[in-house]
Amino acid sequence: MRHRYGNAKLKRDVGARNSLLKNLTTSVILEERVITTVPKAKAIQPLVEKMITLAKGDTLHTRRQAAAFLVTPASVQKLFGTLGARFSQRNGGYTRIVRLGPRKGDGAELAMLELVGSELVKRAAERAKRKEERLKAQQEGLEPEGN
Repeated sequence: MRHRYGNAKLKRDVGARNSLLKNLTTSVILEERVITTVPKAKAIQPLVEKMITLAKGDTLHTRRQAAAFLVTPASVQKLFGTLGARFSQRNGGYTRIVRLGPRKGDGAELAMLELVGSELVKRAAERAKRKEERLKAQQEGLEPEGN
């Protein structure tokens, strides 16, 4: 009886699997969402959660641990600069998996792994942009023409 099954192998050898997981985790941190297959999303979800938990305790040691796993320095900066502060009051559950249906080419089940609250950040940015454009249009309309 095998009590606890190991991590998903994803039909890859060890090096390719580790590279895939590191690259997908880095992409989730940089882009705040990634569309991939369901098994890959389930495999990287605990890794992304661990990286965000490291970012909440912002020390030199945790920065080095994250930098050893993540691929780009920009992802480490974003992780500790914005994501650690955003999730500082949350105890886990930083990500969600949304199933998208089958892929057209091969029928693989697709899923989107995204950070919780990322849709709010994008909506807030869009709302601020629209408000700024409205204010700019009002100011241009109120200023006297020809001066």
